[in-house]
Amino acid sequence: MTLWGFILLACAATYLTKLAGYAVSARWLQNPRMTRVAGAITVALLASLTVMNTFAAGTALVIDARLVALAAAALALWLRLPFLLVVVLGAVAAGLVRWWA
Repeated sequence: MTLWGFILLACAATYLTKLAGYAVSARWLQNPRMTRVAGAITVALLASLTVMNTFAAGTALVIDARLVALAAAALALWLRLPFLLVVVLGAVAAGLVRWWA
């Protein structure tokens, strides 16, 4: 199959998945368990994206300034600092490590 074939197949699968979402009964969506599952999926997706952006460079796994930035941001979050300060501290930590190395 060509690249365009895969793209069209992915488009069709996405459309059918979205269409299937409309067929779900409202009773299922109002279930408290569904709310917990949706929240857990959101957190898991965000965590996996964070890990991939921290440790991946192309197809290789690397440890560099991004890990220090993540650690600084995690510490700032643990200290319950404002979000803007968390972002700035992470960027400063990455910048310092890259400048030093």
